Amino acid sequence: MTTTTATTTDLRERVEDLNRMILEGRAMEAFEKYYADDVVMWEDAENPCRGKEANRKREEEFFAKVTEFRGAEVKAVALGEDVSMVEWHFDYTHADWGDMNYDQVAVQRWRDGRIVDERFYKLG
Repeated sequence: MTTTTATTTDLRERVEDLNRMILEGRAMEAFEKYYADDVVMWEDAENPCRGKEANRKREEEFFAKVTEFRGAEVKAVALGEDVSMVEWHFDYTHADWGDMNYDQVAVQRWRDGRIVDERFYKLG
């Protein structure tokens, strides 16, 4: 299998488009566009969710339980070689968790224009 390394400009364009789609309420559309079939997503260090289908289901379940969405903001973006880091602020109410108002960093590793590994680090 051949992989390609994205230029910083290409990666920046993808990350900006991904973030824009999320901010517009199109997170699942962004997921389909930018996540690889073999993506691994880590909400914590011990329980990765493997594969696009399993992660799609997890994301859909999460969004179905958001009862009120008050806002999201991209606070910072950093880019490296096939890696991006996005600092987010989220404010919403979740049916199971109640009011959620926090910052989170998403570290995304890219291959062939898609995210293959994403780790979330919740702050505060």
